[in-house]
Amino acid sequence: MKRISVFVCVVLAALLAADAALAQMQVLPPGASQFNPPLPPPPPPPKIEAPVVPQMDAPLSQNYQSPPLPSFSDRITRCLDQGAAAGLGPGERAAYSRSCANQ
Repeated sequence: MKRISVFVCVVLAALLAADAALAQMQVLPPGASQFNPPLPPPPPPPKIEAPVVPQMDAPLSQNYQSPPLPSFSDRITRCLDQGAAAGLGPGERAAYSRSCANQ
C-alpha cells in the first residue's frame, strides 16, 4: 500500500509540474519572435453623425464678404495693359500706369 501511494504521489507531482510548464509556454505564430513588442490597441471606431438638414422655413444666412483689394502690382499690370490697349507708347504708358495705379 505504501508503494502505491508513493507511486500515485509521484505521478500526480509529475502531472502538476507538466501542467505548470505548459501554462508558462506562449504560443507564437510562425515567424514571430518572443521579443517583438505587443501590438497597439485598435483605433476607436469613427464617430458617425447625421448631416444637418436645412429647414424649409428658416431664413437664409449668407456670408457676404467683399473681394480682396488688388495689390499694387496687380493695379500696375492692369494699368499697363490698358495703356497698351489704348495704343500709348512706352513713356506715355509709364506715366499713365503711375497715375492710374495710385487712384
